[in-house]
Amino acid sequence: MDSTKGSVSINAENIFPIIKKWLYSEKDIFIREIVSNASDAISKMKKLTAVGEATIPEGTDDWKIEVILDKENGTITVHDNGIGMTEEEVKKYINQVAFSGAVDFLEKYEGKTDDAQIIGHFGLGFYSSFMVSKKVEIDTLSWAPGSKAVHWESESGMEFEMSASDLDERGTYITMHIAEDSVEYLDSFKLRDTLEKYFAFLPVNLFFIDIADEKEEEKKDEVIDVDEEGNTESTEEKKDDAPKALNDTSPLWLKPAKDCTEEEYKEFYHKVFNDYNDPLFWIHLNVDYPFNLKGILYFPKLKNNYDTLEGTIKVYYNQVFVADNVKEILPEFLMLLKGVIDCPDLPLNVSRSFLQNDGYVNKISSHITKKVADKLNGLFKTEREQYCTYWDDINPFVKYGCLKEDKFYDKVKDSLIYKTTKGEYFTCDEYLEKYQPDAENKTISYSDDTTLQAQYIKILEATGIDPVILDGPIDSHFIQLAEYKNAGKFKFTRVDADVSDKIKDESSKESKEAMTALAESVTATFRAVAESENLKVSVEPIKTKMPAMIILSEQARRMQELAKMYGMTDMAKMGLGADDITLVLNYSNPIVKQLATLKETDEEKLKVVCGQIYDLAMLAHKPLDTEVLTRFIERSGDILAKFAED
Repeated sequence: MDSTKGSVSINAENIFPIIKKWLYSEKDIFIREIVSNASDAISKMKKLTAVGEATIPEGTDDWKIEVILDKENGTITVHDNGIGMTEEEVKKYINQVAFSGAVDFLEKYEGKTDDAQIIGHFGLGFYSSFMVSKKVEIDTLSWAPGSKAVHWESESGMEFEMSASDLDERGTYITMHIAEDSVEYLDSFKLRDTLEKYFAFLPVNLFFIDIADEKEEEKKDEVIDVDEEGNTESTEEKKDDAPKALNDTSPLWLKPAKDCTEEEYKEFYHKVFNDYNDPLFWIHLNVDYPFNLKGILYFPKLKNNYDTLEGTIKVYYNQVFVADNVKEILPEFLMLLKGVIDCPDLPLNVSRSFLQNDGYVNKISSHITKKVADKLNGLFKTEREQYCTYWDDINPFVKYGCLKEDKFYDKVKDSLIYKTTKGEYFTCDEYLEKYQPDAENKTISYSDDTTLQAQYIKILEATGIDPVILDGPIDSHFIQLAEYKNAGKFKFTRVDADVSDKIKDESSKESKEAMTALAESVTATFRAVAESENLKVSVEPIKTKMPAMIILSEQARRMQELAKMYGMTDMAKMGLGADDITLVLNYSNPIVKQLATLKETDEEKLKVVCGQIYDLAMLAHKPLDTEVLTRFIERSGDILAKFAED
């Protein structure tokens, strides 16, 4: 067989439907594409006049885009008074799929003026209209002197017909005859909502006209006058109200930060995010080099920790909405915030919906992360008191960011603070300096449930130690990160993890031999009532009225949590310390001292007392299981009954 070469042939009629369905992931993108093209047409016209290459009749520089809904006739029309097209341009930019008029224009006029922004980079945008249309018509008249209006129409997107148009004003009308499977866009509320979604901040005034509403208004405006002789005369009442644009052409992020007031920032936040609560603070982004980036990031006030999952960062491209939370340019943890980012240089693909992999995108992400870290550090250093008031709301975000990105942790590590049970805020260094300045093995005591661990907290506070509160969903992970990053410097220890020397009653004159002997004599009984052969029992004089405390080592407890996370139910068999707990009997409590006597005189009563002591200690440690709680309540009732008899 002879070697041959050639080109693969593509049948446009077969490939075009595939392109339409694959290219645009959401149907309503058609309106974004068509209106964006209209905005481009106006931007091009403004640019030509700015560089002196075009002149337009006086009074025709009232730049605007109109979206006209005619539900009765099943059409949506987009009209702009921009640059328009000649017959040759229609053939070039409409009849040739993917030949981009925006790119062609930018290459010719780039650098001559910065007054106008071109949104579109792609020639496929117009064809998104066929996603919802059974027929599309174009009527256009170019600004160029001597140009003739052109009419273009197609029912498939592949076969078209061109002819002369009656249009006598510069600009373009694109009329879409909506197909049966897309009639939802003929609903006034649906179409208006879509326009507001994408074009709330379009740089050109955008007007929505519902023909049905116009007709209704005409009826209302018609007034019937009755003269003295009873004759009627129909007149029209003239309106003074001018049409109101849907959009704000100068959003707050375009203004220099120094020109924005606190009220403007808050008002913008309420408007964009429908949140009636004021944000805590914000970051105004304004970068011109090495990339163009503007925006505002808000730190919202949270109602609870779970709200941190509901952030929204709206990404815009030359003031046209692209998507929420675009993961390619936003670090994941930033999506817990609320804000808007406008980046005209984003390397979008042809659907304008997704970013292409690009080192440029990584630079944007890194810059945003740095600005957030700088803001936090600035508040910590210059407004420490205010920063502390924010901490309860922002700490889940900050900690999550540290867990997700090492670089972010490195930037904010010196601004990480911890709230104590007394409501004070310290960095790790400040905490250790206050509570353990001379300790060899330094620990930071913490509570992850101030209600459940109230007794332990009370004991520590009585010794002058205020534990920090780490009760958030991600705090267990953050603790491990902080220890890893500060290896050898300190450890976190939960308040119920150890009986430190500070809570032992050093004034007690009880002999260690007596305490050791008591522990040995009652260990078997406590193991029996606890139904645990691995239970450890010790006796110490403690500065509390509690008869006993449950102690679980920090390491064992963390292993338990890890095993639970991975569904390891039988942790003891796996050597993960499920039963690695110690019952510390308080030798300062008179009931505990009586245990030795009961051991010698009444074994049954000893079991009852030991069971009650163990359950009380466990109840202060964690919620009791249903069966154990029932048994505890019944036993308590029996003890009260016995007490009443005596």
